[in-house]
Order: sequence, then structure tokens, then C-alpha cells
Amino acid sequence: MPLRTLVPLLFLVLLTACGSSSGLTATPIPTSEPVLTPEVPQAGTEISPPREVTDFTLPSSNGGQPLSLSDLRGKPLLLYFGYTFCPDICPTTLVEFIGVKQDLGEQRDAFNVLMVSVDPERDTPAVLERYLKVYDPSFIGMSGDAAILQQIGPEYDLFYQRHAVEGSAAAYLVDHSASAYLLDRQGRLRFIYRFGTPHTVISADIQRLIAEQE
Repeated sequence: MPLRTLVPLLFLVLLTACGSSSGLTATPIPTSEPVLTPEVPQAGTEISPPREVTDFTLPSSNGGQPLSLSDLRGKPLLLYFGYTFCPDICPTTLVEFIGVKQDLGEQRDAFNVLMVSVDPERDTPAVLERYLKVYDPSFIGMSGDAAILQQIGPEYDLFYQRHAVEGSAAAYLVDHSASAYLLDRQGRLRFIYRFGTPHTVISADIQRLIAEQE
């Protein structure tokens, strides 16, 4: 069962059980307006012709060792900009990336996943390593750098901005763009995915890029 449908179903089961045990019945809540369902992207945006992107080097989640984007050529690369304190968007996206690996089955190691942090103050290489291992040990992290993010940001329409959070241990959160990017084995940008794109869409495009290598 898809993860996104599991929580609502559990809620309905609990609601039914509580109503039965207490003798209460649920009363429908009248609504004057239709409930709008967010549009689910059915495809990524294909970049044609493929676009060359700037190479960059940052400390990686592999013990802080410097890693360049060009080091990851040879396999398709699913690239994402996020941060470990993100309360919702990043965890949801990384779960979708897990779904991509599951979709690919025996080809799950034929591509890489890279998350570049937009919160360099907190996201040290060690923090990124611990965080990404929770999702998949093969996921790679890079600790961001303001100067480099400013340099490469326009190529990805990257936006990020800190804002203070009152009464929270987090102190601040980071608003950021939530797209994911698929690079081919030559390191060229091939697809852009809006937040909420199903993993099945992404995995089909990765399979296409893998087949180009054969």
C-alpha cells in the first residue's frame, strides 16, 4: 500500500473503533465548498537539449571528504537541495527517492542520490551522514557553502531563506525550493521534477537514462 494512503486509512480505522466502543456515531460535517485535491505532477520537465551544469566541490557525508559533482558522473544522478531540520518537504521527498530505488529492483544501484544542504551552519558532514543513513545508506550528502550555492543557484532556480521560529528548539527554519533534478551519466541536466512527483515517474526516466548506457 502506498505510504501516502496509509495514514488516512489508519485514522479512519481508529475513528470507527472509537465510535463503536463509546456508542457514538460520527456526524458528517457540512461543507459549503468542495474539497480541492492538490494536483499530482504526472511527468517531469524534460530539458532538451540536455543542459551542461557548473561543476562544484563541497565536503561530503563521507567523513567530510571533498566531493565534486563531476566525481559522480558515470551514473544518472538524482540531485536535491534540502536540509536535515526540514519538517516536511525533505522527508517526503527522500521517501519518494526510496520508492525510486524499490521500483528499479536489480537496477537500484545504477544511479546515485545526492542531497546538497542549504543549511551549512547545522548540516555538517557528520550530521548529513547520520540523517541520510536513516533513509538509505547509499544516499550522498554535501554540506552547503553560501558562495557556491549562490554561484550554482541560478542553474536550478534555487531559492532558500532562513527565518526565525519563536518558541522552538530549532531556532530557525529554512524556506527553500523543492524541485529535484535528474542528471545523466555525462553530468548534464535532463529532467526537473516538481515536489510531489510520484516515484514511478522518476524511476521510469532513470530507466531510460540507464538504457542509454547500453
